[in-house]
Amino acid sequence: MNSHRFSARPALKHRLVVAAAAALMAGSLFVPGHTQSLTGLRKIDISTGREMIKTLRKEVERNYYDPAYRGVDLEAKFKAAEEKVGQAQSLGQVYGIVGQPLLDLNDMHTFFIPPPRPARIDYGWQMQIIGNRCFAVAVRPFSDAEKKGLKVGDEILRVNGYPINRTIIWKLSLINYVMRPGTTPHIIVQSPDGQQRELDTLPKVTQNQQVLRYETSSNGRIDTRNLINWVVDEARWRRHRFQDVRDDLTVWQCPHLDIDETTLNGFLGAVKKKKSLILDLRYNIGGREEILEWFAGFFFDQDKKICDFKGRKERKSLTAHSRGENGFKGELVVLVDSMTGGAAELFARMVQLEKRGKVIGDLTAGTTMKATLHRFELGENPFAASISEAEAIMSDGKSLERVGVTPDEISLPTAQDLAAFRDPVLARAAELLSVKLDPAKAGTLFPIEWFKDLLKE
Repeated sequence: MNSHRFSARPALKHRLVVAAAAALMAGSLFVPGHTQSLTGLRKIDISTGREMIKTLRKEVERNYYDPAYRGVDLEAKFKAAEEKVGQAQSLGQVYGIVGQPLLDLNDMHTFFIPPPRPARIDYGWQMQIIGNRCFAVAVRPFSDAEKKGLKVGDEILRVNGYPINRTIIWKLSLINYVMRPGTTPHIIVQSPDGQQRELDTLPKVTQNQQVLRYETSSNGRIDTRNLINWVVDEARWRRHRFQDVRDDLTVWQCPHLDIDETTLNGFLGAVKKKKSLILDLRYNIGGREEILEWFAGFFFDQDKKICDFKGRKERKSLTAHSRGENGFKGELVVLVDSMTGGAAELFARMVQLEKRGKVIGDLTAGTTMKATLHRFELGENPFAASISEAEAIMSDGKSLERVGVTPDEISLPTAQDLAAFRDPVLARAAELLSVKLDPAKAGTLFPIEWFKDLLKE
């Protein structure tokens, strides 16, 4: 196919309810590190960028859930992008300009995904909002971040001069993991003892490892396992894990709902007969809505509506299909945090509304739009875009978007807890179920797991 000829494929049928950008490690507005020069390909790449801009505009105008575009002058934004792309000095800048109009909608579920990149980017650390402050919650062994002295429990005060808060963290993450990866952040941190210091942490760039694919599998669905690779820091292994605190109490660490029904049934079978369950949805990025229906039904003895959808088109409601006698009937405590998003948020709020259990932890991400991933071809430059197509409305008539789930009980780790790898939130959940669990012991149940090939420099 000629590189200048555009051919847009139909939108993928597989729809997601995810907290895409909100779940990333974050750091944006970073000073660009390595970028690819346009040199001899300058005209071609700028032309390609303009074609991408035109395509994205058509798709947003056709599919975005709000015909008023949240009050944004979409025509002006796309026109400015077409003009600005001609001034780009690198391919990274081209992609940044292409994605800016979607970013201006201030919608976590509507964003541009550039062509697949031939390298994996690992910043070596992750940060997270806890309450109203931001902390380093994971630092990869042997990373440059570790060598520079960044530690779990350090409070992140600023990144390249910008204070980090709940309203900006998702944009920063999206830019640095998806739109313009491979930058070097300058951060100001404060240790638990109050000492401040400045660090420049170099990301690890592994060439010739193509990531950020968005291909369909044999059943026509998007390969959601690959989505997790770029939605979450790629160095961190995210799998479902279980720990028995006592014979009748199990903790299920559930990091996502992008799994198949067979695997899910195996997980559900492992906890079905327990008297009590702590369902840990902290850092859960959401997942497929059909899996949410199947998953939620395991916890209710009757079918229950999860939510309705409000958008340009009429859409089927989501319903938790009860497993009846094959479901879980014991006591339930759900853990959430600022990274809990999408399908996980809908479930947590449903537990509250139906009075099925107790939700504790931190205010959740507030990212529950129904979005569709659209894939396009542009010669040898396939690209994609996630576009919000409907707003989820819970059974109380309210939306969680930009609001989040307020836990029944706020429970947060301190900087000292993080530094000592204590988990007072999990310990408190056990206490609610009449089980004594030391916070230090709770912190050892689910240690962070890193991909082995990145545990070296």
